[in-house]
Amino acid sequence: MSIAPQYYHSENRLLAALPPEIFAALERDIADVTLEQGTVLYEPGDPIDRVYFPQTGVVSLLIVTAGHMLEISTIGREGAVGFQRGLGERLAFARTTVQNTGRFSVIGAARFEQIVGQNAEVRDLIAQYSEVLCAEAQQTAACNALHDASSRLCRWLLQTADRLDSDVVPLTQEFMSHMLGVRRTTLTLLARTLQNKKAIRYSRGRIRIIDRPLLEASACECYRVIKHDALPKRLGLKL
Repeated sequence: MSIAPQYYHSENRLLAALPPEIFAALERDIADVTLEQGTVLYEPGDPIDRVYFPQTGVVSLLIVTAGHMLEISTIGREGAVGFQRGLGERLAFARTTVQNTGRFSVIGAARFEQIVGQNAEVRDLIAQYSEVLCAEAQQTAACNALHDASSRLCRWLLQTADRLDSDVVPLTQEFMSHMLGVRRTTLTLLARTLQNKKAIRYSRGRIRIIDRPLLEASACECYRVIKHDALPKRLGLKL
């Protein structure tokens, strides 16, 4: 973890949605850091000791069983990691890993709770955001159980691109295979098929979305449910 130059923290939409006086109080204690892909922020059962607001990076919440990993949610600049700590001491329920290298605003959890804990508006926002994460995790769990790997890959690429605000997704096939819970050879075949359809272009750890409408048509309905029904309706935050 390296300290980055000072940036305008409100690139993060959830942080910018806080009441101005709360934002101003937090800003005095927030540090800007650059976190590399693969950095583990929490393991299951770890006390949440820091709150992370992604500015350009993306974080994955992963369930780990018997050596296997499966992603249940992603968090980008629309959200925060450890945000529920504002309601009191909390433990992490999933492995929380940086999916894409990027900038994050970070603040100590105890200080975060001290600043926001008595503000009813923020406490309500925390409760709503926690519900949204839970709803997304449930939708993703259903998606992993019911939908084929190809449509899940399309959904996952679209979600990640939305979080990054970019049509370029800098991830290796090995990393994506872990996120989706499929073999690397399977993912290679799926990515090659999408490339042959000219939906994406893949080269050296970077996937570029070429035809978004085609990719959306190939994704399962879970992408539309998560993008259009969860965060926008409940919190008014654009994904």
